[in-house]
Amino acid sequence: MQDKHATRRQLCFHRHIVLCVGLTVSWLIVASSHSAAAELHIGGSTVSITPDKPVALSGQMRTRIAKEVETPATATALALESRDGDKILDQAIMVSCDLVAIREGILEKVRERLRGKLTDFDTKKLFLNATHTHTAPVMREGAYQLPKDGIIQPKEYVEFLADQVADASIKAWQTRKPGRVGWGLGYAVVALNRRSVYANGTAQMYGATNKANFRVIEGYEDHGVEVLCFWDENDKLFATAINVACPSQEVEGRSAVNADFWHQVRERLRKKHGKDLLVLGWTGAAGDQSPHLMYRKAAEERMRKLRGLDRLDDIARRIVSAWEEAYAGAKQERHRDVVLVHKVQEIELPERIVTKKEATDIRAKVAELSKDPRNQRRTLWHQAAVDRFERQQAGDIRTYPMELHAIRLGDVAIATNPFELFTDFGIQMKARSPALQTFIVQLAGPGSYVPSKRAELGGGYSAIVESNKVGAEGGKF
Repeated sequence: MQDKHATRRQLCFHRHIVLCVGLTVSWLIVASSHSAAAELHIGGSTVSITPDKPVALSGQMRTRIAKEVETPATATALALESRDGDKILDQAIMVSCDLVAIREGILEKVRERLRGKLTDFDTKKLFLNATHTHTAPVMREGAYQLPKDGIIQPKEYVEFLADQVADASIKAWQTRKPGRVGWGLGYAVVALNRRSVYANGTAQMYGATNKANFRVIEGYEDHGVEVLCFWDENDKLFATAINVACPSQEVEGRSAVNADFWHQVRERLRKKHGKDLLVLGWTGAAGDQSPHLMYRKAAEERMRKLRGLDRLDDIARRIVSAWEEAYAGAKQERHRDVVLVHKVQEIELPERIVTKKEATDIRAKVAELSKDPRNQRRTLWHQAAVDRFERQQAGDIRTYPMELHAIRLGDVAIATNPFELFTDFGIQMKARSPALQTFIVQLAGPGSYVPSKRAELGGGYSAIVESNKVGAEGGKF
């Protein structure tokens, strides 16, 4: 049994780390305010990350094999560099990927591929983010029970993915030229809080809202559409980054490769602004959000049919309309000389503690699920929490290391995190940020939910200990 005093000291240390997280983000942004403006150079590229053979899909607890591609999955890279004459002041490469997450080891593989080819780029200043489509390939070995033949195995896909993302990053960096940037804000109802709360205080993701004991939707929604626009040296719109606090998982249950609503967004924008327009999809803090309807479903579906749109086109219509609103403002202020400061830091967050009661309940679930090999994914998910409990009981309480990228670009700030961060935290960061606009880019890593405290109290998937490597304490700001 672990020493109680040692455990208390460890937990105090964890709380100390939590208090530092928000201060670190603010410090990185504020520290950049003393930097001088410089000429901005921009480059970009997009590549296919669509498999050319059947592949297992990630994002559900059941095995799905995709034998067709409904819409292509892509990775889009944007390279930024600030220069004072021939002097390089700072740099960044940002890559948006149609994936469920950026699984462990993938970023390192891409960085390794860049080191020998981009000698004038600091590979620490590369980050990847996922749009969180649930209809993209599996990247973890052993997560699902998969056939050995006839499909691309996860390790094969990861190597292909790393090659493609590295190629896009290299091309983006090597094609950078002087350009301009602008920022704007629009609004679109895309994200809906997906956690229903009932009379007894419990909560459930996608819980029925037409029950007599339904009381309220748990949390707030962020309908802002934060937009960055980039123009080349001829003042042609070259690229845009669109930050929406909603994962792209409208068609999450299908068994075909699909980039979800970001494909339709890209197609609509390119139809009007040019077929080569680069579009980076950035998912904001949205661990408790999705595009799925929670109530007023019949009325929404009637209006969709009257418009003659399917659900993905309807979502894209809203996002593009908000983008146009933001673009109308951004194009009036195109900045050639802007501050670019990119800080990278590893932060350690407190691991969520598994209680004895939680471990007992989870063991019972594992025992029942393990009777059927088709439950492999779900069984492993529960078992990981039991393993964590046993490790913690032995005195091995760890922190969760996350790589933070904080970027100042003119008047705006960009901050990444690897999680599915509940929207409460994103709103806190935006409200307290000293920047004019703050872009929160989540899933710049392997994922796992970080719930609010009220969500932990309500329970349910996304807020129970199996769902969280880091709990509500880790999200404090």
